[in-house]
Formats: sequence, structure tokens, C-alpha cells
Amino acid sequence: MIKNFKPRLYQQTIFATCAEKNTLVVLPTGLGKTFIFIMLAGHQLKKYPEKKIMFLGPTRPLISQYHRTFKNHLEMDDSDMVVFTGHVPPEKREKLAKHAKIIFSTPQGMENDIINNRIQLNEFSLLGFDEAHRATGDYSYVWIAEQYMKKAKNPKIIALTASPGSKQEKIKEVAKNLFIEEIEVRTDSDPDVKPYIHESKVNWIYVKLTKEFKDIKKYLEDCFKSKLKKINELGLLETDADNYSKKKLLGMQAELQGRISRGERNFEIMKSISVLAEAMKVHHAQELLETQSISSLSKYMEGMVAKARSTRVKAVKNLVRDLHFRAALVKTRNLVELKIEHPKITELNQIIKKEIKLNPKDKIIVFSQYRDSVSKIVDELNKIEKIKAKVFVGQAKKRGTGLTQKKQIELIKDFSEGKFNVICMTSVGEEGLDIPSVNTVIFYEPIPSAIRTIQRKGRTGRHKKGKIYVLVAKNTRDEAYRWAAFHKEKRMHRILGKLKKNFEMSKNKKLTDFTKKREDIIIYSDYREKGSGIIKKLIDMGVNIKLEKIDIGDYLLSSRVIIEHKTVPDFVDSIVDKRLMTQVKDMKKYDSPVIIIEGQENLYTQRKIHPNVIQSTIASIIVDYKIPVLYTKDDVETAQILKNMARREQEERETSFTLHSNKPLTKKEQQEYIVSSFPGVGPGLSEPLLERFKTIKNIVNAKEKDLQQVNQIGKKKAKIIKDIVEEEYKK
Repeated sequence: MIKNFKPRLYQQTIFATCAEKNTLVVLPTGLGKTFIFIMLAGHQLKKYPEKKIMFLGPTRPLISQYHRTFKNHLEMDDSDMVVFTGHVPPEKREKLAKHAKIIFSTPQGMENDIINNRIQLNEFSLLGFDEAHRATGDYSYVWIAEQYMKKAKNPKIIALTASPGSKQEKIKEVAKNLFIEEIEVRTDSDPDVKPYIHESKVNWIYVKLTKEFKDIKKYLEDCFKSKLKKINELGLLETDADNYSKKKLLGMQAELQGRISRGERNFEIMKSISVLAEAMKVHHAQELLETQSISSLSKYMEGMVAKARSTRVKAVKNLVRDLHFRAALVKTRNLVELKIEHPKITELNQIIKKEIKLNPKDKIIVFSQYRDSVSKIVDELNKIEKIKAKVFVGQAKKRGTGLTQKKQIELIKDFSEGKFNVICMTSVGEEGLDIPSVNTVIFYEPIPSAIRTIQRKGRTGRHKKGKIYVLVAKNTRDEAYRWAAFHKEKRMHRILGKLKKNFEMSKNKKLTDFTKKREDIIIYSDYREKGSGIIKKLIDMGVNIKLEKIDIGDYLLSSRVIIEHKTVPDFVDSIVDKRLMTQVKDMKKYDSPVIIIEGQENLYTQRKIHPNVIQSTIASIIVDYKIPVLYTKDDVETAQILKNMARREQEERETSFTLHSNKPLTKKEQQEYIVSSFPGVGPGLSEPLLERFKTIKNIVNAKEKDLQQVNQIGKKKAKIIKDIVEEEYKK
């Protein structure tokens, strides 16, 4: 089934393993991991012609890229291969899935389809995970793999990555979560891979900070040390200002917040939390100064000054008043006024000028940690003759630099076609994207992650020799980050070598271990709850979940029982912002409403609110509204309670119920209730429809064009409404 592709020896060897066992494939970027999956997909389609294939990737540009590659190299009709993203409506995904042979999807979207039973995992003979190093914690890969192994009759998993991590525990976690039975590792030095490696020389370019930069650096260092000294004087934490990374600062913060949640709310702890917040802000300012640009630092510091005028946050106000901070701010303003930039900017310009002069058709990628730096770099590069640079960043909007995934795909296409010659990226461009014929990759700064370093390097040297430049500011954290990444990468290769040699990973769970059969219990859940963890636990317990928009409560267990689920912080927040009692009143439309408060945090230490207020609110809910309040320690216990309550209701009281089960209290509410049940209407459109047509009868008798006169009801929605009221009922 393979076309336009001749497998290399190492690909054939790895494929042979993948055909027998669930395999984690670790292969340097640019050596054709996707082609191994194509070979395995063809094999599985021949072996199980009635089954389907699924390939998951973390972003829309990535899965679009996989789709193109499969179309070019697999003998199959284009209609048999479909791409699922959040832009494809759920109903369309369900329809496409019935006829497709290969599905390419982002994991979050696929997770929702599995929860809603739009995708049946027992129909798949192969599941592929790209960028498999993500399969840790609560990432969607983990849950999807578990569901697949539980439900598929002949499951097969292939996991692909260039860099699984530098810690043995992390690599083992990935292997366990994806039910890996064998690891296939190749490095640049392996004999079957070496002939295909195009050497990419790494050039370390050191720059010196000017005296002006060093002066600001000294003020920020003194500011940072003063904050840690103050925490030390409060007697809570031993601190060493010369050896404090961001990771350690976050660890200190987590420890102090943990003590607060356990009820320790004294002056020393509260003061330390505030001072630590100041220290973290200074730490970030230091990083911007040392590794990025003066303009990035200026935006950050001026932003804090502006915020200090309006905020009540003491950490911001106190920091802006700090003499060291103020001195650094004045010096920074002077450099901005004089248009003096970080020496990296000048060095970067010289490197790119040289490379473009050597080869005018060169394509160059510049990586930087921060969007502000990327924007600054592009502005500077576009001043140079023969250089046309573009920004490539993630979707979230920030200072106008956010890009939609559609725009990202267009940019990669334009760059590949040579419409511009320099693309400046944040981390969004590190992973997976196939950008052919990139001659040069430039790191604006070293990064302490082995995974990200490998991925950045892998953007060049795919088809011929490439060049890599890494800019390092002397006597700054750049140097520490360089060696951190170096040692982590070396450690990763050592660990992978040992794991490959002694891999005895038993399956996390065998199919016979999944004793919980799917039960005839239905729970309607509000779609906004899908990220809580409870949904996945309920599905693991065999409950049928239907994700819908629920206007009252979070979980509907029967026509009588509605559940409002809140974590401890959310419960207290809902008292402060006054939405809780509104929700409580609405819940009385059901016969048996219940509130569940989840978490082991202390209710009385979440916000600056008197304990009497919290106690009075709970008393009112229980006594005045006769709504019980239950407490659970975590999502597992919450899910178990929901399941038991739903079983009791559905086995002893009713065998079926609908989403529209609450009892309307007035004639107006009854009318809204009936109209809201029309497809695509819901409570948001029921009122406008009734206001426009006055009666339900008029709505039912209205023509499609008349229905379209109501805002948010278009041609498609009007047709669906008419179809449902006019089509003959069939048993």
C-alpha cells in the first residue's frame, strides 16, 4: 500500500518490532518517524481490513501535515482519510468517522468524541501517538490509551518522539501510560542511521553585556537578594540568593501555600508569600535583561509601574517602591531612550546577513523564548536589505502577536515556498512541524530543556548539512542553561540505552484486568465539566456520559436529581461574587438537588471572608432551601458518589429520563422550557423566539424565512427546527 517511498533499513527494522508489540520509537528529528507509522498503518489495514486507524498529534498544523504525508505515500482514496479538529462540528465528525479508514485528530477533540460515544475505540486496530513524550499526568494521550486498551479487541499502539525526556522516571511513565512493550531507539551515531544523518554544526556565539547592562543587572541582583533575605529573617525558609532558580522559587511558593491550606495563616507566612511574589517578578526581570532585550525588560517593568497605580496587590506596589528596582527602572529607561539594545540583537543581525550573503536562497529559523523578543527581532531584521522576516507564535492573543492555527499553516506554506526567508518562532514551532530545506537554525538563547533543545536542532539538517548558532550572554543564566541542556541530553541517551537493553515493561493493565463493564447508567454532564477529571473517572466506572449544555447544575442524574459540583476554592469564590445563592434558587426546580464540595483544602482560609459568612451560607442552603451539602476529598470519591446516586435513581425510580427534566415553576417558564427543547435553540434563544412570535403555535407554524428574522437563527438552524416539527413520527 506504500507509494513514492522506499523504506530505509532502520525503518524496516523498527517496523518489524512495531508489528509485533506496542512500541515507543525514539528517532532523531528528520529521519522519518511518520513513515514508520505509514508502514504500520498499511500492515494493519491489510491484516484487519474491517478496522480503522487513528493518529493523534498535539496541534492542528501537525495533524494537517500528517494528513498530507499519508495522502502522498499511502495507496488509499482521499475520502478514506479525515482530519478532526475543533473546527469540525461534532455531528460532522461522527458522520465522517463511520466511513473513514484513517482518522487524524488532536487528542483533546478525540477525548470529547470518545466521552460522547461518537467514536467507538473497538473499531480501531492501530493507535498512533506523535510527540509521545507528552503522555504524562492528565494529558489526553494517557486517558485515550487506557480506554483503547480496554475496549479494542486487537489493540496496537505506536508512540513516536525525538526526545522522551532526560529522567528515567519520566521515560518509564510515558512507556507505562501508553502500554509500551518495547522501545526502539536510534541516535545519530547508530550504524544503520549514520548514513542518513546530515551533520549540523553547532556554533556557540558568546556576547558580552555592556557596562550599562551590567549596572542594571547589579541593581536587580541586589533587589532579588534583599527579598530572599527578608524571607529568611521571617524564619520560614533557608535561602541562598546565589543559587535560586525559578523552579526553586516555585517550590518555595508551593510549600508556603500548602501551609496556608492546612490552616497556618499567621503574619510570617502571609508576609513571606507576598515577598516571594516580589522575588519572582525580579527573577523574571533578570532573565529578560540577561537573555532577551532591553525593550522586553522595559515593557515588563513599565507594565508593573502602571499596574501599581490601580492594583491592591501589595507585592506589585512594594516592588515598584523598592529603591533597587527604581534605580534599575531609571537605567532601563535611559537605554530605551538612547536606543541601545542587547548585544545579541547586533550579533544576530550579523549572522543572518552573512548566511544570506553566502546563499541568497537560504531559509533561516530563529527561536526565542518570548513573544516580545520575537517581535523585536523581526522588526530589526526587516530593516536589513534582502531579509524578509515573519513572526510565528501561538494562538493566544498577546500584544497583537497571536496567530490562529489556520494562519500558522499558511505561514509555514509560504516559508516553504520561499515567499520570505527568515521565520522567528517561539516554542510553538519547536515540535514536529516539517519545514523542508531549512539551512540555518539560530537559538536566541540556550534553553535548559533537553527535549526542546533536540527539537530546535532538528529543524535543520534534514536533507543536507545545516548550521546551528546559539547566542550566549557571558556570565549570565545563558551559560547555566547551556550546560543544563547538555547534561540532560547526555543523560537521556544513557537512560534510553539502558532501557532498550533491559526493557521488561510489563503491560500496565491486561484486558482481563478491566472488570468494570459498561452499565446502563446515564449521567448528563455540563460540557464545561469535561476538564474536571470526574468525567473520565465515571467512564472508567462504566457510566454512560452525555455531555450537554446544562443551565442548572453540573450533573443530571435523573428527572429529580441535579448536582452542583464545586471545588473548595470555587465554593468560596461563589459566595463572594454572589452567584451561589442564585444557583441554589434555580436548583429548586428539581425535587432533589444536591451540592457537592470537593477538595481537602480549608474552606475558611481561601479568601479574606469571615467564617461566620461561610457557615451562615451553608446553613441557609441546608435549612432554608433543604438542599443537602456533601463533601468529597477528590474526583474519584465524587465520581463514585455520582455513580451510586444515579444507579439508585435509575434502577429504583425510573429507567429513562431526558435532559429537559426540571419542573418549570410558571407558565412563562413552561413555554420557554418547551421552545428550548427544539434542536439548536436552548434557553438562550427560547426567549427571543417567544418575544418575536408570541406563542409556541406561531413558532411551529412559522416559515423558515420568518424564523431567520430572529438573531442567531440562520438558514441551517431554521431548517433543522422545521424538520423536527414537520417530520412524521416513526417508532
